Amino acid sequence: MAEYRRHRPKERVIREHTAKELRKTDLNRNLLALDEVNGFRVRPGFYDINGATVMPDGVNFTVYSNGATRITLLLFHKGEKNPYATIPFPDSYRIGKVFSMVVFGLNIEEFEYCYRVDGPWNPGRGQLFDYNHILLDPYAKAVTGQRVWGQNSNREGTYRARVVRTNFEWNATPQLKIPMSDSIIYEMHVRGFTMDKSSGVKHRGTFAGIMEKVDYLKQLGVTAVELMPIFEFDETRDMREVNGRILLDYWGYNTVSFFAPNTSYASSIEWNCEGLELKTMIKTLKDNGIEVILDVVFNHTAEGNENGPFISFKGFDNNIYYLLTPDGQYYNFSGCGNTLNCNHPMVQEMIVGCLRYWVEQYRVDGFRFDLASILGRNQDGSPMEQPPLIQRLAYDPILGDVKLIAEAWDAGGMYQVGRFPAWKRWAEWNGKYRDDVRAYLKGEYWAAPEVVKRVTGSMDLYGGDYLGHDSSINFITCHDGFTLYDLYSYNDKHNEANGWNNTDGTNDNRSWNCGFEGETDDPEIRSLRFKMMRNAITILMCSRGTPMILAGDEFGNTQYGNNNAYCQDNEISWLNWDLMKKNQDYFNFYRNMIQFRRKHPAIRKDLKPPHSGFPYISVFSENPFNSNITNESRVVCVRFAGYVSAKGHDDIVYVAMNVYWEDAYITLPDPPTGGYWSMCVDTGATDGKYFYNRPKPLTNRNWSLKARSVSVFIVSYGTGY
Repeated sequence: MAEYRRHRPKERVIREHTAKELRKTDLNRNLLALDEVNGFRVRPGFYDINGATVMPDGVNFTVYSNGATRITLLLFHKGEKNPYATIPFPDSYRIGKVFSMVVFGLNIEEFEYCYRVDGPWNPGRGQLFDYNHILLDPYAKAVTGQRVWGQNSNREGTYRARVVRTNFEWNATPQLKIPMSDSIIYEMHVRGFTMDKSSGVKHRGTFAGIMEKVDYLKQLGVTAVELMPIFEFDETRDMREVNGRILLDYWGYNTVSFFAPNTSYASSIEWNCEGLELKTMIKTLKDNGIEVILDVVFNHTAEGNENGPFISFKGFDNNIYYLLTPDGQYYNFSGCGNTLNCNHPMVQEMIVGCLRYWVEQYRVDGFRFDLASILGRNQDGSPMEQPPLIQRLAYDPILGDVKLIAEAWDAGGMYQVGRFPAWKRWAEWNGKYRDDVRAYLKGEYWAAPEVVKRVTGSMDLYGGDYLGHDSSINFITCHDGFTLYDLYSYNDKHNEANGWNNTDGTNDNRSWNCGFEGETDDPEIRSLRFKMMRNAITILMCSRGTPMILAGDEFGNTQYGNNNAYCQDNEISWLNWDLMKKNQDYFNFYRNMIQFRRKHPAIRKDLKPPHSGFPYISVFSENPFNSNITNESRVVCVRFAGYVSAKGHDDIVYVAMNVYWEDAYITLPDPPTGGYWSMCVDTGATDGKYFYNRPKPLTNRNWSLKARSVSVFIVSYGTGY
């Protein structure tokens, strides 16, 4: 039984303050203890500050649970198995469903903490309260035992939290607020980006390693990095050995704590200042004009299904945090064992508070929501027409300037690309862009009508409640699937190394091996593969909508045919930077295409009306008199036009695509008065000159468009670009 003693009234006397003084000193004044519990001086805490927060002479602990009858705070010395202190929250320290207590005399460097929560045990109703379980604070800002990658030091499968100081100085670091139309997103895995020795960085596989590559990212021309999960996860969760190789939960889509950064991604120990290196990395990127977008996983947690561990949410309010069947089992719309009950008010509060925390404390510029359709499911799992969480995020004032990007599908069969409830705020990973462009590029020319829609901004999808083409995140490859190099090196997936007999990963890759499966020294096949890759990046950079590229695609990185490398913490997933030297010409082309897009705003958005009288976007086949694109069209041409005041003339770009296996002859339309056509890109050039930094003037309007190639032209004026 806890030893509880009430201090005498005279010990509770607090000097009177004026209203102004109270507002000024509420969190910083020297608080006085009111009670003593098990030898610790305590007082009621601050009920609206979740988690553990440093106070002048102690720590404020606040947690909430709808069904709990009692909650006890446990304090551990670092590395010790048993707690050195147990401090139950006094009954009078509970208001509503919130328990809050200031514990005095604690040195945050000397302890770790967690909770025991008691309440009813009724699995049929989803209530799993068990006072024997040691539970992680749902609002923990740092998780212990995760510091060394690949090593599980958690005692008996439990997780503990650490109290974190939040005193980072951002100074004048701005919120960049780069428009979607001007953005180029670079998706990367923090560890895989620099873990290979070939990266040449000192701090491999860390946030610091990314900082060492800032100049590279600037040179490449991207405007944002999208980090795969960096919330704390346990990579050893499903550790196993396959053919002598240790496999881990490398991607990290199994969150342990939503408020804590992954400590193994820091290059040095950050006890009680966890997140310092991450904040420094974000500040460095932002100071160099590069935004940071986080890939967040609010569709499920690492607690899994009925057979999974008790980490946090199961023990605090299992029947609130998860979608449960009428008999208390877990709905599994995530494919990972459980599904978060996102539209319950308490869960909404946690998610909104989490995103606000990362914007306020880490200054992130956007979020990509994994399996975001789950955010729109009701408590019985059914889709909602106007999901309150998605609407709330769209209108939240703190999140008002950050990018909100949905992966608009889930593992339960809900596919909402073009139908996600966007409230003129959300963008989407455009899965139809990926699928249609992949099919077209491999030679399915009958997909031409669909490709026209994708290249011109997917307005068949993104009208109405959307922001037009600004709602379309265009991509051909991402972490989930083939790399761009593998897309043209393999007809089929090769996931044998994952240990599931090649049954995992999608079979719908829309890839083409160019005549040989896997690596080859055949010069003709290799030449064709790199031409296909040039076609892909050219079309991506010449499409309306926001392009997203996969890290390593710019120099031909390979995963050796593995299209589901979620468990591969090795050379399969790590970027091989030696390939940049080997494929330098391709890297230069890739970088030039990014710069080309940035130089030509007519591709990205509607400008002032063109002085030429041209429409903003026009579509043609082989000649300017044929604008009827059918499934028999072997050539597709798109013209973008708009007036640029700073240049004093129209910006006109003409993209010609021939995915057929024979050459085609095209005629360009007449240029406007005073202008002439120049060639900038010819992915099928036989002389190896694929990109012209100084556009090459054409002698006439006729052009031989090589088989399986893309050419790009601009209208030049005078002698300048």
